[in-house]
Amino acid sequence: MQDQECLRALAERYAEAAAHPRNQENALLYRAVNGLKMRRPVVLIDEQPWNELNLDGSLNLHCQDPIFRAAEQFMRRRLLQWEHHPADMILPPYLPVFKIIGGESGGMDVAEETLATDVDNTIVSHQYVDQLQETEDIAKIKIPRLTYEKARTEAQQAKLADAVGDLLPVRIVGHSTYFSQWDLISVYRGVTCLLIDLAERPEHTHAIMDRVTQMLIERYRQYEALDLLDPEPYLIHCTAGLCDDLKTAPGEPVLRRNVWGRCMAQIFASVSPAMHEAFDIDYQIRAMEPFGLVYYGCCEPLDRKIDIVRKIPRLRKVSVTPWADIRVAAEAIGKDFVVSAKPNPAHVGAAFDPVVIKNELKGIIQACRDAGCSFEIVLKDISSISHNPDNLRTWEQIAMDLVCS
Repeated sequence: MQDQECLRALAERYAEAAAHPRNQENALLYRAVNGLKMRRPVVLIDEQPWNELNLDGSLNLHCQDPIFRAAEQFMRRRLLQWEHHPADMILPPYLPVFKIIGGESGGMDVAEETLATDVDNTIVSHQYVDQLQETEDIAKIKIPRLTYEKARTEAQQAKLADAVGDLLPVRIVGHSTYFSQWDLISVYRGVTCLLIDLAERPEHTHAIMDRVTQMLIERYRQYEALDLLDPEPYLIHCTAGLCDDLKTAPGEPVLRRNVWGRCMAQIFASVSPAMHEAFDIDYQIRAMEPFGLVYYGCCEPLDRKIDIVRKIPRLRKVSVTPWADIRVAAEAIGKDFVVSAKPNPAHVGAAFDPVVIKNELKGIIQACRDAGCSFEIVLKDISSISHNPDNLRTWEQIAMDLVCS
């Protein structure tokens, strides 16, 4: 009973916030940006250090039941952001229950050592063991055999609906796609040997990449077959996801051609364009073929690689990292794709300086406007705010003032 009382109090607050007209207004902004018909840039904040935002205990969890506890965390985090540094976030007008996936997920286990300086922060250092040294090791990467745990999913929904459904709808939702082959290979091998083998053992590296790509293609083929895809996610990897060009009729199965494909090669930050194309873009062309639209890139600088990224079918959005030249990238992208601009998250941490923040954001906005780009500004990968939530509030206020002026 105590769990339900806790959850109901949060659900009432959440439902009120989710009904605010700002959510509908922001949805229109998302659709306009992704439709290359921008009204104004979208501003988003994601991947936050929640442990450093919990100074007043408002993120402390009180529910004991694990299902209730997960729902409690979902609402507490989103309400804190909504009330303190929302930018253009949207609160879905429901409590989501993600479809539970069973079976064998594919890939392989990770062998690693970790080192942490802050026990409350999920960002830690990793040292990975190379498990793919020999050709015969590649067979360790298993092809998935998935199932949809429908009964478990519906039981979870029913339990939450019984607790809060009269205050807040509880909806079963699907999953987005995420093709991050080189992230996976990095944790299967470690970064140093991976980069060396691009040059010294290209055939071995291609064989690994081909296997991992096959694994992910099969994973999302099964997602489609089992109806596990989300037809309209609000976010696609921290960025605006809503788009009028992707539609699934109510009651129809969600097909890959009606959702975003998401891919990247962020470990290739220092890799040449020719090598980037051979070891990633050529594979993503094959992997992204079934999808309706594609968002490419993450932390890797792509400003001088836009010509090869263009080869991906139905490309719609390109990430522009803090380590790229935003003006070069914007000029290369022009009106063809959405620029997903990523300001430097260090500016809300130990290097916090409102003047630096304003100048960086003004540079992004001016470069994109000069090039006629449809663009969004996404502050993410925030490892630390130096335990000062006001840093995020200040960044949000500066960003919103600039895009709305």
